[in-house]
Amino acid sequence: MSSQTGLETIAFLIALILAITFHEAAHGFIARLFGDHTATRLGRVTLNPLKHIDPFGTIILPGFMLLSGTPFLFGYAKPVPVNFDYLNPKRLGMILVAAAGPGMNLLLAWISGLLLHVNFGVDTLGNEILVNSIRFNVVLAIFNMLPLPPLDGGRVAVGLLPGPLSRSLASIEPYGFLILLGLIILPGLVIEPLLGIHFDPLREILIPSINYLTHVVLFSSGHM
Repeated sequence: MSSQTGLETIAFLIALILAITFHEAAHGFIARLFGDHTATRLGRVTLNPLKHIDPFGTIILPGFMLLSGTPFLFGYAKPVPVNFDYLNPKRLGMILVAAAGPGMNLLLAWISGLLLHVNFGVDTLGNEILVNSIRFNVVLAIFNMLPLPPLDGGRVAVGLLPGPLSRSLASIEPYGFLILLGLIILPGLVIEPLLGIHFDPLREILIPSINYLTHVVLFSSGHM
């Protein structure tokens, strides 16, 4: 491994771990504000990354996706436990607890953009971390706001939709990650190679959204 490749790998891991750590801690902090102390009792309202890291979801999976050249990265941590029955008011609490993680990622991306104005020198670890921080926090925010439970966007949608639609969407939650993995894996491995059909709805949704939000972050932090 060259020194440049090693620098890029370290910067990627630091930015990834910080993004996921702040994301999960934000869920627990907002849950506590609305009356649920479950995460606090379990020591999950903390910026200690060891409390949040999932070895596969935080390190192995996004690392594999990065090396394989996928157009976007997906990673996850150990979910912060939230008992929605303790939230008061329940519906507003559920919406804001779910939105807190992506909201924190957007804030981190913007702060990283501001910090890029500091002269760390060319190709330094500091610059690499900040560039990766913008990239990964934007991706994490967009990806998690997909309206599919158990992603944060799915829980926001469950909180916003009227009763029957809310219950129907919530019923998908046990199968949400299987649906998500299917949307990630099947287009590149099965549908296009075997059927010759270009069908990749997740990519069509995510890539323009990621590009647009990255533009917004860079513009609002003074880079355009």
